[in-house]
Amino acid sequence: MTTLSEDQIRRICAEVDRRFDEQLAFTMDLVRFPSLREHERAAQDFMAEAFRARGLEVDRWKIDVEALKRHPGASPVASPYAEAYNVVGTHHSEYNNARSLILNGHIDVVPTGPEHRWRSPPFQPVVRDGKLYGRGAGDMKGGIAAMVFAYDSVRAAGLTPKGRIHLQSVVEEECTGNGAFACLLRGYTADAAIIPEPVGEELTRANMGLLWFKVTVPGDPAHASGAYTAGVNAIERGWLIWQHLKGLEARWNAERHAHPHYCDHPHPVRINLGKMQGGEWVSSVAAQCVLEVRAGLYPEWSIEKGKAEIEAVIAEAAALDPGLPAPVVEYHGFHNGGYILEPGGEAEGVLSAAHERVAGEPLKAYASTASTDSRIFGVFGSIPSLVYGPSCTAAHGIDECVDIESVRRVTKTIAVFIADWCGVAEA
Repeated sequence: MTTLSEDQIRRICAEVDRRFDEQLAFTMDLVRFPSLREHERAAQDFMAEAFRARGLEVDRWKIDVEALKRHPGASPVASPYAEAYNVVGTHHSEYNNARSLILNGHIDVVPTGPEHRWRSPPFQPVVRDGKLYGRGAGDMKGGIAAMVFAYDSVRAAGLTPKGRIHLQSVVEEECTGNGAFACLLRGYTADAAIIPEPVGEELTRANMGLLWFKVTVPGDPAHASGAYTAGVNAIERGWLIWQHLKGLEARWNAERHAHPHYCDHPHPVRINLGKMQGGEWVSSVAAQCVLEVRAGLYPEWSIEKGKAEIEAVIAEAAALDPGLPAPVVEYHGFHNGGYILEPGGEAEGVLSAAHERVAGEPLKAYASTASTDSRIFGVFGSIPSLVYGPSCTAAHGIDECVDIESVRRVTKTIAVFIADWCGVAEA
């Protein structure tokens, strides 16, 4: 049962509509920032100013790498953090018994791929056919704008949230999750969290765990003229290891029936070869090859189980060349288990009611084959974490875009959720 009156809901939704052109312009401004890994600072400065302009208490800080290294739940730090800044804007309240909320989104985006294949430049946002195109438009700057303007719309409707609200713009979601982890380590907590990832206006019931690892494969270099009689090509050896890893993927997918959230999914586990580099000279047998791999793990599994099976398969493949040094496996980036949002929680009930009020249909839940920052809050902060956001096409791909009307509906749903979950006072 909602705590809001019909008039309050109507006013909130009307404010979303009234401000939506401004919201779309804000989203386009965000997309213009090429906030790739190690280049997020300018976009975070923009977010800090946006929070400040709304009268929020702004906390902008560089992530403490040493604090992350001391916590066993954080992912390994393998790349520079010189420009890794988080920004949190806090709405404080005098109502001590009201429920609090985290609204969390990530500002970092992935590389664009070949820019000439995009219909329009990836960091020059364009509206076409009811969609906003650009790298990060869906994943997840459209969601960041939705949570900011959802908060705005509650206030513009003449309502003051009674609960404390932390609006978080974080880095590192696409490679470690350490940005959200840094928020938790800094003391930010709440009674619930919403993460508006582009999940098609559904609720994410389960997220996969995730491992990133690098396999350095030694070869036996020789002159290419004697390639069939001397030397062992590290690239070919690396490819053999990759084939064994694909076999592991097939075996893990065959086990899906043992995992209730994924038993009906045709291919829940993906092991992806993201990068492969090897060799030094065209006329030399390659001396070394490096594979960089991403492996999904069922949320019920421990990280240790995943690593043990991966390493066993690599060792099995490497044993086919017994006279060579063993490959070296190093873990970098994502190093985390999964997260399951158990059904029936209060926060889910409030979100379901808000979604049905706005969309006119019941909220659906699904199991994701990806990983999100929900695990940070849910597993390590014991905060019910609701991943719910707009519809996106080609996330991480060419011509990424977000559906504009979907963003509008999600903004209304989050706004109604804020008012209902935190409670409101008439201003």
